[in-house]
Amino acid sequence: MTSVHNFGVLPVTCHTWNKNRSELALSLSGTEVKIYAKDGSGWKETQTLTEHAQRVTGIDWAPNSNRIVTCGADRNAYVWTFSDGKWKPTLVILRINRAATFVKWSPQENKFAVGSGARVVSVCYFDKDNDWWVSKHIKKPIRSTVTSLDWHPNNILLACGSTDFKCRVFSGYLKEVESKPSANHWGTKFNFGNLLAEFSTGGGGWVHSVSFSASGDKLAWVGHDSSVAVVNGADGLKLSFVKTEFLPFMGCSWVSENSLVCVGYDCNPMVYSYADNGRLTFVSKLDIPKEKEGGTVSAMKRFQDLDKKAAVDDSSTDLKTLHKNTILQVTVHSGTKADATKVSTSAVDGNIIIWDFKSLERSISGLKI
Repeated sequence: MTSVHNFGVLPVTCHTWNKNRSELALSLSGTEVKIYAKDGSGWKETQTLTEHAQRVTGIDWAPNSNRIVTCGADRNAYVWTFSDGKWKPTLVILRINRAATFVKWSPQENKFAVGSGARVVSVCYFDKDNDWWVSKHIKKPIRSTVTSLDWHPNNILLACGSTDFKCRVFSGYLKEVESKPSANHWGTKFNFGNLLAEFSTGGGGWVHSVSFSASGDKLAWVGHDSSVAVVNGADGLKLSFVKTEFLPFMGCSWVSENSLVCVGYDCNPMVYSYADNGRLTFVSKLDIPKEKEGGTVSAMKRFQDLDKKAAVDDSSTDLKTLHKNTILQVTVHSGTKADATKVSTSAVDGNIIIWDFKSLERSISGLKI
């Protein structure tokens, strides 16, 4: 069943879950990261992480090692470990001169990547000899702010979206922490920072979010020009994209090998399907508003509103969706990208909503995840 959780009036700019979904970390458009624990049907704040000096822009919670990584506009990143009942920070040496914008743990949790306004991606790993987190930079040919990142399941390839309208795939191979990878659909030369692929839909939209599928064969991204794009690595890097009729998207995530959920300014998660022939099609909105009784506003009600407020109640200006403002992020809540049963979305309205696909399938015709 779909559930709505409110955390105040400030925007929830980013959120992440622990392994069993009993705890939640989020940023409310400020310098702090709030940790919440499940408390019945609601949430109880347990700790506030206050190390950042400027706005927090990214959070990711490693499920197995139980470490949280955060980044912010103060050009810093911190790795938080839970010890003696408290979350304790360790500073990461990012070596950037602009704001950090996004952070993501790798699947094996032995490194993470940080995007920034400095036109670089910092791939960070733990240096045991010096007992700190250090980074290596991926620079060329990124020409503008990095907005989003996602790791391939093989722990090596790194997808990067940026405001130069391009989606790229780089090698994030670090000989310091892992063995050399074998060739795959995306390329054969895996020296650190090597550009393996670069894609564009030909439009002028910033790439806001990127997502590898569970198999790693497909890469999806969404742009500010209201486009949704998928590249199939198993089909010769074939590009499929659609310019939608909706407002721009801000986030996307695969929920099965051939289905993805996109969110953005329409305040309503959208499901898209990718067919074997490369066709990308819109399936359904997840949030289907309930119609008013009778379907229309009666003439008497209009006269009453005119008498009371000197105006007719025009319901067309009211948002009927559960989210009342732009959705900024979507992430898998239950299951994996191969077989997600629930996703969570966070928005400018201060809400986090958990969407249950199983209950939605019964009410939305044609929705098959």
